[in-house]
Amino acid sequence: MPRVAIATAGFTAMLNMYAPQAVLPLLAQEFSVGPAGISQIMTVNALAVALTAPFTGVVADVLGRRSVIAVAMVMLILPDLMMAFSNSLEAVLFWRFAQGLMLPPIFAVSIAYIGGEWPAAEATGVTGLFITATATGGFIGRMLTATLAEPFGWRTALFAQAAITALCAIMLISLLPRERNFVAATTLTASLRQMTRHLRDPRLLATFCVGFGIMFNFIAAFTFIGFVLAAPPFNLSAMQIGAVFITYLISLVTTPFAGRLVRIFGRRNFGLIAILTWACGILLTLVPSVAVIVLGLTIAAGSGFLVQTCSQSFVATYVREGTSSAIGLYVTSFYIGGSFGGLIAGLLWNDFAWTGTVTLILIMLAIMGSMIRYAWRTA
Repeated sequence: MPRVAIATAGFTAMLNMYAPQAVLPLLAQEFSVGPAGISQIMTVNALAVALTAPFTGVVADVLGRRSVIAVAMVMLILPDLMMAFSNSLEAVLFWRFAQGLMLPPIFAVSIAYIGGEWPAAEATGVTGLFITATATGGFIGRMLTATLAEPFGWRTALFAQAAITALCAIMLISLLPRERNFVAATTLTASLRQMTRHLRDPRLLATFCVGFGIMFNFIAAFTFIGFVLAAPPFNLSAMQIGAVFITYLISLVTTPFAGRLVRIFGRRNFGLIAILTWACGILLTLVPSVAVIVLGLTIAAGSGFLVQTCSQSFVATYVREGTSSAIGLYVTSFYIGGSFGGLIAGLLWNDFAWTGTVTLILIMLAIMGSMIRYAWRTA
């Protein structure tokens, strides 16, 4: 049951984070803004996560991880409801930012919970389950919004999202046991000192850079591919674009094997293989065919989730004290990357469109590969 509860946490967080992505073209029309303007809906959410994640970890190291996760799950319902009542883009952005503040206590602290409650040999596999749940939540969120937006409107989709979040909160509170191996930091000051030590560890800093790149690439690719598919010659509807995000479900196949593959190839070698595969997948999206674009996105998504599983499990098992704050710092890097991915790709869009986005992603993958070679070497 603890595994089901942890998976529920990951599912709920990503359900909420990614729900608007499939209907950004519709929202751009409603609020009369362009791709760069409407992409702020994704950017402000990622920015809020980045700003609060390390401090969430500090608080969790003092108060306990289960309590922090449970409270955040309940509080996440309010922004969902308020966005549904919003009548301007500014109001939507405000509540998306507020929603982002609730997410780190769920997924960052959940990873720390995994690192503390499961042996290192099992932690990568459990992290893979968590990542699979996040991918499923991301897909369901996008598909739910896309399916309901056209016949009933995007506000109805947000009400449905709030109802699902409430059910998941009840499930988590019922199933997630209190920590057995958790050792609380004595004070917030002590936890902050632990966090400062993490920032002096070069292997952790390099892994944080990998996290930055993962979300940078995901936001850049999956935010702007919708505008490619909505434009000629494809002219896909919001529901059809939402269906494209089924590519996220490749993680159901790939991430459960992450732990075993890391043991076979070694974390560094496997990470580099995944980076190379990711590059091949994103290059395929340049082919003017929906089928080939979907194949490329599937390969890219599957590779990205494998790199994410390796990165998060490395932090969770490498750090011995202040795990929650270490995961919080990783999540901060991850979502700062998401903010920059949406921002920079948006700035390049008018001049270079999708070709510029793909080039940007390839450059980031090269940087990530160099960080993996350094950080995940054999101790």
